[in-house]
Amino acid sequence: MIRRRQNKPPKGSLERPYSALNLRLVLAALGIALCVGLGATAWAIDFTVLAIVLWALAVVGVIDIVVVLRRRRQRGPGHDSLFE
Repeated sequence: MIRRRQNKPPKGSLERPYSALNLRLVLAALGIALCVGLGATAWAIDFTVLAIVLWALAVVGVIDIVVVLRRRRQRGPGHDSLFE
């Protein structure tokens, strides 16, 4: 008898999220710091286009941090692990 795989519902929910928000927050902060620093360096050595691209990526990182903080606030207290 052949068994077919049944479609399972997604693992994530508001109580047990599937996304590692705390890790995503740390990675976004590191990305912002790196992009701003490299953008300032590129600006100083007259790579204007590269500096603007890096600063645009830093803005995307800031937006990501805002989204993550909103999702963490919805999740509630008790989720302090970096990999949760």
